[in-house]
Amino acid sequence: MFFLIITPGIGVLTTAGIGSSFGAGPGIRFLIGLNIGTNAAAILVVSGIAAIVLADPIVGPVLLYGSLLYLSYLAFRIGWAGARIAFVERRSAPGVLGGIGLQLINPKSYAVNTTLFSGFHFMPGDPVLEVVVKFAILNTLWVPVHLIWLWAGISLKRLDLSPATQSVINKLMALALMIVVVLAGWPRQQIG
Repeated sequence: MFFLIITPGIGVLTTAGIGSSFGAGPGIRFLIGLNIGTNAAAILVVSGIAAIVLADPIVGPVLLYGSLLYLSYLAFRIGWAGARIAFVERRSAPGVLGGIGLQLINPKSYAVNTTLFSGFHFMPGDPVLEVVVKFAILNTLWVPVHLIWLWAGISLKRLDLSPATQSVINKLMALALMIVVVLAGWPRQQIG
């Protein structure tokens, strides 16, 4: 779960980009929206709504492989961005609603939540408490990790990094994202 949450998906890269372009205040507002969106996506997963959509024999695989292709494309774009840190720049900072919207369409958000809530069962006698504990775990990891990415964006703008260093950073972010692609696409065994 740690690797799924910390790897550079579109949410953290946008967060770092907002920190780099607009500073801490707009970054925090965006993070509030991202967190609401992450928890909303988790509710869609836990409630089964996401499962109903993904169980469709056509829609499910299209969304799964579309998400994996999107994440692979994102990794490629990051890794081969050259000497630029591959953050997304905009004219104005997206606010809370922008963060919510991004997470609701973010395939990584669903991959993380599906992995967390459908696997790693540790309280078979009390599944409701298990879900509550998993929400606590998700947010306990999610909040500081995203604050670190925001701080990284703010800090990187202040640094005068060499093109070679920027390229290495991009390649490491791309590698981390490919770990997510592999984990999300790894075949799961059916229990039962």
